[in-house]
Amino acid sequence: MSISAILLVALISIVFLMAIMWIVSVVLHNASIVDLFWGIGFIITASIYLFLSEGYETRKLIVFGLTAIWGLRLSVHISLRNFGKPEDPRYQDFRKKYGEKRYWWISFFQVFLLQGALIWFISAPLFGVMHFSKTNTIGILDIISILVWITGFLFETIGDYQLKRFKSDKKNQGEVLRTGLWKYTRHPNYFGDSMVWWGFGLFSIASGCYLAIVGPIIMTFLLMQVSGVSLLEKNLKKSKPEYKEYIKQTNAFFPWFPKKK
Repeated sequence: MSISAILLVALISIVFLMAIMWIVSVVLHNASIVDLFWGIGFIITASIYLFLSEGYETRKLIVFGLTAIWGLRLSVHISLRNFGKPEDPRYQDFRKKYGEKRYWWISFFQVFLLQGALIWFISAPLFGVMHFSKTNTIGILDIISILVWITGFLFETIGDYQLKRFKSDKKNQGEVLRTGLWKYTRHPNYFGDSMVWWGFGLFSIASGCYLAIVGPIIMTFLLMQVSGVSLLEKNLKKSKPEYKEYIKQTNAFFPWFPKKK
């Protein structure tokens, strides 16, 4: 199957699934359900790339397995975090901005179709691995890719766990988490997510596909400048007075030792 045909099948599949999610969101009056699909969307995309490409070489199976682990953990984490809660404030703000009578159809383009397009672009290294890997040989770059992925997955998983445990204690309401991984970076989970995708990017390079590095570049940009650090910290500066001091002492994204007061 040609490259363009495989990519087109993946794109159509993502749009179709996003359309179903959008219909459910309209019925539930909750656009937040799109976040549950983020991790699962990449698993589905990786599956399409794997099954439509020739062969099941070692690197392909490793990357597919890592994608499934990452995607399932993320979707389960978001599902448990959002269960029983109202629509995310981000989408509530959008409803107010565009009006309740219009937002039901605007959300399809602004939220669901946009996230579907991002999944398609960011999954580029997954396609690179599945389509261009032609040997069962595992090299040094593959080992480095695994280590980068593991580092990112640990940062993301441990960071999410530490934050969940911190928020579960009512004594910490309004306080700022400064221990564990959060002592070295204000967003260990976002940094870990970025590292996971740079691991996939290195896997793609090991397969001989260099252009697919666009995936982790887009993901890192989104996490740092758009939907991650930048957006979250606007609200944290307003809701938590201590956060400004935390900013002075702790790196925003890349982990490093805290600055002295």
